[in-house]
Amino acid sequence: MKKRTLITSAIALVFAQALPAAAQGKDPIRIGAVLSTTGPAAYLGDPQLKTLQTYLAQINQDGGVLGRKLELVHYDDASEAAKANGFAKRLIDDDKVDLLIAGTTTGATMAMAPLVEKAGIPLISLSGAVVVVEPVKKWIFKTPHTDRMAAEKVFEDMKKRGITKVGLLSETSGFGQSGAKETRAVAQKYGITLVADETYGPKDTDVTAQLTKIRAVPGIQALFVFGLGQGPAVVTKNYAQLGLTVPLYQSHGVASNEFIRLAGKAAEGVRLPSPALLVANALAANDPQKPLVTSYAATYWKQYKDEPSTFGGYALDALMLGVSAIKRAGGTTKEAVRSALEQTRGFMGTTGQFNLSATDHMGLDLSAFRMLEVRDGGWTLLK
Repeated sequence: MKKRTLITSAIALVFAQALPAAAQGKDPIRIGAVLSTTGPAAYLGDPQLKTLQTYLAQINQDGGVLGRKLELVHYDDASEAAKANGFAKRLIDDDKVDLLIAGTTTGATMAMAPLVEKAGIPLISLSGAVVVVEPVKKWIFKTPHTDRMAAEKVFEDMKKRGITKVGLLSETSGFGQSGAKETRAVAQKYGITLVADETYGPKDTDVTAQLTKIRAVPGIQALFVFGLGQGPAVVTKNYAQLGLTVPLYQSHGVASNEFIRLAGKAAEGVRLPSPALLVANALAANDPQKPLVTSYAATYWKQYKDEPSTFGGYALDALMLGVSAIKRAGGTTKEAVRSALEQTRGFMGTTGQFNLSATDHMGLDLSAFRMLEVRDGGWTLLK
């Protein structure tokens, strides 16, 4: 599982940000990645790796960055957070990378965090929990919305529909634990009472016992599930098998077509907050994100004959933020790149518009989320 893959790809499209190629003898800019390309979180990590490979190739074909090629060095943590620290150490000490795009899961990111902070190398995480950036860590940034934002967006929708009594079912992964904590913290703000609070494991193959408890709670009006990867699909199937009829909400941890494939017909009616990518073609013509997300969708489809996922979009945003920072820093001096990341303003990504600062290493607000619902086997904008 410690197989190392080195990719020096030729590529273009940094969306008109690439500079003309200079001398071929310049050392490449090395991007290190630790992703979950196998295991329960593989449907998050696999499109992340494919996205990085595709867009690195395009950037290099267009001349590279500051006249230097990009080189990707990546490792698979197999969805096991404990492996991430060792791979990060190898990338920093042995592979001598200039920038890290790493951490498909919150657990993996937090396992790498102490090492990254000590080494002083910029890391752009692809994981969702708020703990990644709160409190602010000098060297760590992230592209996905936080779990707190997901809870707030879901509760906004529930409040609009008069839902006040909600059951919470959260995963025991780092993302699920943090999501449950943030959900409890913001519920009262939206007039929500959590009348049930159960957990499940990320590798559980049956969650009917927890769902049966939740079903028995008097007056429950909706179920909110906080998890990622395959687990939420298992929950969704069990929910349907038990004949539960209250609205089922998920977090952005399942914002992917793969979730619908895994959950099948049981996914019908599921609601969740998501970046715009899943409904790219449904966006208004004047939506500022539409050109970017439709371009990414077309590029991914051409390369892999598959629909892109929001998780791949997080990787694209991380790469483009990193490239932009390196250009503005005029090189790969780590402190200069870190400072440039902090000064990023008005950067449009697939996830939303990023406005980072010294006190905000994510830079997104709730407007970057769209509420979606599964209808007729596909994603639709929720009215």
